[in-house]
Amino acid sequence: MKELIIISGKGGTGKTSITASFAALAQNAVFADCDVDAADLHLVLEPAIKQTTDFSGGKRAEIDPATCTPCGKCLEVCRFGAVKKSWDVDEVVDLAYHIDPISCEGCKVCVEFCPENAIRFDDCINGQWFISDTRFGTMVHAKLGIAEENSGKLVTLVRKEARQIAERENAALLIVDGSPGIGCPVIASITGADMVLVVTEPTLSGKHDLERVAQLTANFKIPTYLCINKADINPKLSDEIEREAGKRGLKVAGRIGYSDAFTKAQIMKRSIVEYDDSAVTDEIKTLWRNVTDALK
Repeated sequence: MKELIIISGKGGTGKTSITASFAALAQNAVFADCDVDAADLHLVLEPAIKQTTDFSGGKRAEIDPATCTPCGKCLEVCRFGAVKKSWDVDEVVDLAYHIDPISCEGCKVCVEFCPENAIRFDDCINGQWFISDTRFGTMVHAKLGIAEENSGKLVTLVRKEARQIAERENAALLIVDGSPGIGCPVIASITGADMVLVVTEPTLSGKHDLERVAQLTANFKIPTYLCINKADINPKLSDEIEREAGKRGLKVAGRIGYSDAFTKAQIMKRSIVEYDDSAVTDEIKTLWRNVTDALK
């Protein structure tokens, strides 16, 4: 079983549209959406959820008001401003303390220094992950809660579950929609992959962020291929990106022209290869053949 990760240096390059098209073209594949901060592959693949599991990426402190004296030690030692005073509206007196769950970083300092052992330190729910059926096969995806952290841990969990399913189903390929950028979720997405496909666009920001992604994949020594999407909006810059990619050891797997059919297909909850039969669709199919040939 091979694992293909599709990433981009910045958002909006068409990474998820390419992933959805690959899902439509693939035979005997399992899919994972590791862009857990802003997952959207489900908008095209329309997964029917079979299993939902809570994700806990850390712990969070909570003061028991019945046990709290209050001595104020937690307020003194907290360096994140998470400990707040609780006030009685009618009597302006200090009653107790509470912990703001959004500000709490889960460092446990307040728990260790509380003389009354009045602070619980329990697992917190940061999001959920799902196993679903799609019209193309099994998909593992997730949703991180608002303002929650530990997305790298959730990405690792999604990939692990997707790999196990792919092995059980004897799938030939695991196709992963990774995160944009070069941060922790991207590192968690690409580590140990057989191939990375970077989707970029011929803009200055696309070129700049591609260079950063290329440095990242080179650091992990992962075979990296390049797709220039919307290549015809700036052919000169597309040529420049391709030359720069060659210098960095990236192989160009294909170019795709601009088409508003991508947007129309998304509105219909379809990939472009299902919705449209045009030159752009042929370019995606060529890209797919180049990628799968390189994976053999």
